[in-house]
Amino acid sequence: MHVPDGFINAPVSAAAGVVAAAAVAVSLRGARRELAGAGTGGGIGADRTAPLAGLVAAFIFAVQMLNFPVAAGTSGHLLGGALAAILVGPYTGVLCVSVVLLMQGVLFADGGLTALGINISDMALTTTVVAYGVFRLLVKVLPRSRRSITVASFAAALLSVPAAAVCFTALYALGGTTDVPIGKVFTAMVGVHVLIGIGEAVITALTVGAVIAVRPDLVHGARDLARPLQLRTSPLAGTAPAAAPDQTADEPTPAPATPRRSTRPLWLAGLAAALLCAGGLSYYASSSPDGLEKVAHDKGLDAKTEAHATADSPLADYSVKDIANPRLAGGLAGVIGVAATLAVGTGVFVVLRRRKAAADAAPAVDAPAPAEQG
Repeated sequence: MHVPDGFINAPVSAAAGVVAAAAVAVSLRGARRELAGAGTGGGIGADRTAPLAGLVAAFIFAVQMLNFPVAAGTSGHLLGGALAAILVGPYTGVLCVSVVLLMQGVLFADGGLTALGINISDMALTTTVVAYGVFRLLVKVLPRSRRSITVASFAAALLSVPAAAVCFTALYALGGTTDVPIGKVFTAMVGVHVLIGIGEAVITALTVGAVIAVRPDLVHGARDLARPLQLRTSPLAGTAPAAAPDQTADEPTPAPATPRRSTRPLWLAGLAAALLCAGGLSYYASSSPDGLEKVAHDKGLDAKTEAHATADSPLADYSVKDIANPRLAGGLAGVIGVAATLAVGTGVFVVLRRRKAAADAAPAVDAPAPAEQG
């Protein structure tokens, strides 16, 4: 659903850019809290959450290369807003998808640069807000279990895609550059993206379910399932644990700290899956136009499409120029895209995490020492 330059006029594109910039600014503040809070009660240090968030962005980039057929001559691909919001939180999720869109637009000439605000507002903001709202509502009414998280993920992802189609239709109604009845645009866009939403829901539910199966403490949307470790005393035990030498009998014995589990196995598995999707499986993706491209061609929305500013990029169209073998050219481009998205995404989240840590430590450092009493 990447909107190219020329679909929407300049005033609406500029307004969407302002909305996108505001959403990113708010998400930067919210992500600092999410990245800091992810390490509490889940057995993972908060300092390790930034690489995981960067990995989510890289994984979304990779899976977006896997277009799947949804109807005759039409394909679809993951949007990723629901997946990111459930795994790492809604604010961090908006940033993850925004990083993906930025990499796609700059390096691969996918999605217009003047339309970047439109794409962020549509594919990052709308999908994340709708998906996470539906997800939290369902989690509250469904039984408290891991299966409920997976079911809620499916429904949230399913509804987020047609919501993005409605958002695009509204933007086109305000600033479309061709004279096409908006009713036809709405019917065609929502109809095909309901089918794409099924694919989005399957991918999201499978991914969330897989992560929950091995590390539920790393899933932001499943944080309510985490139970603090409690020290129970067996009735067969005749005496209470001995107090420490510097501990009085009236002081409670502290519970043992939750052991920290390494995130490296999951990180490596996620990176391997992303590289496999982008570097290998993408060669077998459907070559049919995606939902927006198909509707634009059939309805004439693309009559005034403008050439992409980075159309001469050596990675344009997800293929490395000057490499004759299409499988090698596409696979190498995918691997480069995963690496670039991982680096940029991780860098952004590491900076946010460190700024949050510095802000939390500042009051303690700057606090005046207590006055001595004579």
